[in-house]
Formats: sequence, structure tokens, C-alpha cells
Amino acid sequence: MLVLALAVFFPLVAHVLELRSSNRGAAPPVIHTFHVSPTGDDARDGSSPATAWRSLDKAAAFAFKPGNKLLLEGGAHFRGSLTFGSGEAGDAANPVVVSTYGAGRATIEAAGGAGIRVHNTAGIEIRDLVIVGGGADNRTTAGIEFYSDVTDGRTLDHVDITGVEVSGFKNGIQIAAGPKSTGFRGVRIRAANLHGNTENGLISFGPRFDAAAPRYAHEDVVVSEVEAHHNPGDPTNHFSNTGSGIALGSVRGGRIERSSAHDNGSSAAAPEGPVGMWTWDSTAVVMERNVSFRNHTAGQKDGGGFDMDQNVSSSVLQYNLSYDNDGAGYLLYSGQSNAAHTDNVVRFNISINDARKLPEYAGIHLAGSVNNAEVYHNTVVMEAKDWAPAAIRLQKYFGGLSNVVLRNNLVVSGGTNLVLADEFSTADVLLQGNNFFAESGSWAVSWAGTSYVNLEDWRAATGQERLGARVGGSSADPRFGRAGRSGSPAQRAKALTPRRDSPLAGRALNLRSLFDVDPGPVDFLGRPLVGAGTVGAIQPAA
Repeated sequence: MLVLALAVFFPLVAHVLELRSSNRGAAPPVIHTFHVSPTGDDARDGSSPATAWRSLDKAAAFAFKPGNKLLLEGGAHFRGSLTFGSGEAGDAANPVVVSTYGAGRATIEAAGGAGIRVHNTAGIEIRDLVIVGGGADNRTTAGIEFYSDVTDGRTLDHVDITGVEVSGFKNGIQIAAGPKSTGFRGVRIRAANLHGNTENGLISFGPRFDAAAPRYAHEDVVVSEVEAHHNPGDPTNHFSNTGSGIALGSVRGGRIERSSAHDNGSSAAAPEGPVGMWTWDSTAVVMERNVSFRNHTAGQKDGGGFDMDQNVSSSVLQYNLSYDNDGAGYLLYSGQSNAAHTDNVVRFNISINDARKLPEYAGIHLAGSVNNAEVYHNTVVMEAKDWAPAAIRLQKYFGGLSNVVLRNNLVVSGGTNLVLADEFSTADVLLQGNNFFAESGSWAVSWAGTSYVNLEDWRAATGQERLGARVGGSSADPRFGRAGRSGSPAQRAKALTPRRDSPLAGRALNLRSLFDVDPGPVDFLGRPLVGAGTVGAIQPAA
């Protein structure tokens, strides 16, 4: 037994001595997490709160590798900026994280330029920070900016921005690509509060769009639970739109969901104005379950709730609420003489009292070179007020509307035009199964310069609201179940729920069987669609 014990013991002793000998010249341990505190010291290694760095300058000068973390002390304020360049981060599976430690969120007070700027790299996550600008130098930059000018075809992967508040910059968050450059993919922006930024709360953009060879800078972009508000627009900019809440440009595969845009654009004075939420030069973008209200323009254009603008294709607006905006509630527009604005859907949305300042707009407004659009199961209400926009407007220029269909929409007016349209054939614009109700005042539709005072005369003159040889459409009282359309967004929407005895209940055209159109599983409130469903955005309560 003694021999066996010694045989085991001596090799262990030799192994320990060998380890001690080999560690005498070993490199110091690798540090993966770095800390910054107002009570720190830039001469320290930053590896713990007790040995934290003091300044953002120290952090900005450090080359962060994949998997590194930079944590700022919660509740503290740091003056300066952070920058990440092409030699840093870059690994989507092992991102660099910039966040907070301790209680509360840290605040970056940008001393000029961006608060956090990332150039030609990705694999970066930014979490739980307050970023504040406000000086003259900040008004030309973004609070958080990701910018790519790479031209080798690479798309930079993994951008995650969560739980931030950004104010006092030109743009709150900016995802951008330069001319002839690719941009970013796997972009996630969540739970952000973006306010008081001169031009936009959140914006993405890329190279100039070519309809003959479409290319998009950014891919797989998701914006969720973002509040963009009181971004006023630049009163000195008389050339391009400013003052939007959330704007996605040059995106392939995007989503804006469960977000809000309100009280933006009050100082925007350019000929083209801002919109609460919109997209342009993009494809396969979904905007759903958002609310956009009290957005403005200081000029004579836009100021609306939602917009699919020029060169947008294969995109969807659904389950959104728009109210009390200066311009259109839902705008589909293209001023380009091409067919790139195509195959878009607007369904199960609500517009209440939009176009408050600019009556040339409407609750739902289609204008310009818009092709192959489907607009169905929406509810538009224009109450009797001291402005007179139409509930729906269809406008012809830049080639006009082509293969546009509007079905199962509920349109309610109070002394305004239910529909205001230029001259269109039924091959270009077709209305079927919609309900047009004058809540107060006279029933009125204006089509190709002629006014009609009832559904029958309009149908006979234009061929609208027919289904083959059968007449269609209606002008019934929807019998909304609740009085009042003020209060919270949820209260406003629920006030437009038809009662179970509504003449519209179960009377919608069956889009699946008649037109091979899948309307989806639920209505605006998430209630399952029963049979063909009810005309409008909301089913009666069970």
C-alpha cells in the first residue's frame, strides 16, 4: 500500500512544480469586461468596478474584440463619445456589448458629434443607456449611428439597440450606408424612447434607388416597442423632409411593430413633409400594431400617420391606429414614373379624424404611380368638424393608379366626401363590398368631377360597387357599440366596434372564396375572423 501511495504522490508533486515553473513567465489573464466610473482612473485596467476607467476617451481609444463588454456606472453621467471602427467587434455570434452596471442607466452627454458611432463593423449590442446631445455640433449627427461605406459586397451582421433614450441630435438613431455601399442586417431596435431630435427619431437609408436594378442596403430590420415623439423637424431645411418619428429607407425585409409616433414634425417646413411612420425605397416591410397620432407639418405636404412612399413593394400595413394627424392617415404614394410601387396591402387599420390641417389628404389616400394595391377591412371615420377632408381619396398623376382594389372597408363621414376620386376605370380602381355611411350631413361621393348623393346613382354611373351582374356595397349605419372616440388609443379603437345587431356583421365579401385573398386570422382587436367577417376593421364582440 505504501508503494502505491508513493507512486501516486510523487507524480502529483512533480506536476505541481512543473505548473509553478511554467506560470512564472505567463501572460496576465485576458480581460473581457471593462468598467467606466466617474470615480475611476484611466491608468487602471478597468476589469472591475473597483479598478474602473474614468473617461469615455479611454474607452474610445481601446480596440474592443468580439465578446468584450463595456459597462458604464448606472446613474452616472459621462461627457464624451464612443466610437467603434472596422478593426473592432465584427462577430455576430459573439458581440461586443455596451451597457450599464449597478443601479439605473448611465447617461452619455455627447460633447460634439454622435453619442455612439459605429463605422464599418457590426456584432455590437447597445443596451440601457441615456444619450443626450443638444449642442450645435450634435445637430449634424445622430445619437446612435451605424454607418457603412464598404463596397466589397459584405453586409455587416448583428446590430442590437435596446432600452435606450436618445434626445438632442439631428437623428436619434441612424442606420446608414453610403453611395455604392452595403449596409447592415440583423438589426434589432427595441424599447427605445426617441424625442427632441431635430430631423427624425429613427431613420435608415442607403444608396440611391434604381428601379431597373433594385438593391437595398439593409436586411432583416425589426423595430419594436419604440416611442418616437416630439421630434420637431428642421425649420431651416427647405429642401427635404424632416420631423418624422420612424422612417425606414433602403430595407429588404423589415418590421415596425407595437411602436408609437406622436407629436412629431411641428417645425418641418420643406415642400415634402414628415410622417409619423413610413418606408420608402424598400421591399417586404410590415408595419403592424402601431399607433401614430398628432403628427404635424409646418409646410403644406404630408404630416400624416403612416406612409408607403416611393418604390415600396410587397409590403403590408395592418392592425394600426392613426388619428388627429395633419395629413393622411394611410398614404400610398409614388411620384416616380416607374412601376416599383407595387404589390402592397393595407388591411385592418383604423383612421379617425386625420387630415386635420391639410384637407387635400384623406383617411386613406392613394396617389401617383401605385400598382397592384389591395386595401381591405379598414375603418375610416371623419367626424363633422371645421375641416372637410374626404374619408378616402384616389388621385391620378405620374402614371396614375393601376389594379387597385378596395374591399370590405367601413367609411363614415360627417358632412365630408366619403370618397373623392379622379377619373378611373374599374380596371384601374375597383371598389367592392364597402360600406359608406353619412353619420351626419349629406351622403356624398365625388368621382371624376361629378358629385353623387346616393350609392345607387354613383354605382350606375361608374360601375363601382358591383360584383359581376350583382350590385354591391352598402350605406348602412354600422351601429357602433360605444359613444365617444376620445381617450387612450385603445378606447378610441374600441369605440368603433359594431354591435352584434349591426347590419354589417358577417356581411363582408368572402375574400378567400371570391378573390383567392387570405385576409389573415384576426381583426384589428385580435378577434378571430368568423366566416367572411364583418365590413370594417373590427368584428362585433361575441
